[in-house]
Amino acid sequence: MNIHEYQAKEIFSRYGIPVHAHRVVSSAEEACRVAGELAEPGSLFVVKAQVHAGGRGKAGGIKLVRSVEEVKDVAGQLIGSELKTIQTGSSGKPIDRLIVEATRDIAKEFYVSVVLDRVAEKPCLIVSEAGGMDIEAIAATEPQKIIRRHFDSTAGLNEKDVASLAERLIQDQSHANLLKQVFMGMAQLFLELDASLVEINPLAIMDNDEMIAIDAKINFDDNALFRHPDIAALRDPRQEDSRESEAKKFDLSYVGLDGNIGCIVNGAGLAMATMDIIKFAGGEPANFLDVGGGANQEKVAAAFKIILKDPNVKAILINIFGGIMRCDVVAEGVLEAVTEVGVKVPIVVRLEGTNAEQGKKILQNAPFKIISASSFGEAAEKAVEAAQAH
Repeated sequence: MNIHEYQAKEIFSRYGIPVHAHRVVSSAEEACRVAGELAEPGSLFVVKAQVHAGGRGKAGGIKLVRSVEEVKDVAGQLIGSELKTIQTGSSGKPIDRLIVEATRDIAKEFYVSVVLDRVAEKPCLIVSEAGGMDIEAIAATEPQKIIRRHFDSTAGLNEKDVASLAERLIQDQSHANLLKQVFMGMAQLFLELDASLVEINPLAIMDNDEMIAIDAKINFDDNALFRHPDIAALRDPRQEDSRESEAKKFDLSYVGLDGNIGCIVNGAGLAMATMDIIKFAGGEPANFLDVGGGANQEKVAAAFKIILKDPNVKAILINIFGGIMRCDVVAEGVLEAVTEVGVKVPIVVRLEGTNAEQGKKILQNAPFKIISASSFGEAAEKAVEAAQAH
């Protein structure tokens, strides 16, 4: 689960990670008033769109301005609009809130994050003295500038190791101590709150020698949210695909894509393979959708409804391997779901595994046309043909 920058900064403060004084606003008038309250001699203002996406600066969602009047103008332009970044795609994310901060010029930038290294099976602190918007390019072209330190998920970061790392990054001892404080706080946050990512880009030394987390990003492990109801309450449905939010209600794994062939599959691996073979057959999958091993009529009906919310879908491919879940039960569920939902696009079904023959007979006797396929490849080819003809 993602949260907004302002929410992440509130959590940062609890863990001793320094952030600018900031206010969250939802109107241009409120932004103007807040800027006046935050203003200090020589201060600049930053206005930041609060959306769940990276690349806000390059997309115009972060503005540095020099007066209260400019804050109002920028806020008026951003609030109520949609921000399209490299991460949002063409759909964009709605801007309902902004952060307004008073800031100063930056003297030095760092990149800092804590992530789970799945290969090493350990959390990893990642730091670089080349912070800023182009950290991805630095990682690709100058990997020697990226420093990694793995640590134990029970013991946490080693203070001596962290102190040595901080002194390697900056010679001034007071700043090195502040770096150490930030590293330790991020690691503690990561472990205690079951985060999957904690990132500051940039962590800055300002022209008055203060160290400030200019940006703040935290992602959380969905599977651990039951332990953190206060974190779960921070979810912003407006920033999520409405279809993905609906899928969560029925315990369906759904990700919307840009194609025109809807996919209903049981098992994540089979779902990935189904998308691959659709591509191989010359088509484009409209979604990833795993109904799980215990799909019933309600789940199948929900899957159809979610897929059909996408106006680009021209055909649906149902690809089921019956293991614990019997194919005849799936076939009955498909019939009931199609009847309930009123599907108007062609449906291609491939059943294999437990009671596959019984399932195929049920579908053959359906009161509406269902295109049957025996093999994986045949199912994909028929789905592509059906989508093109529809």
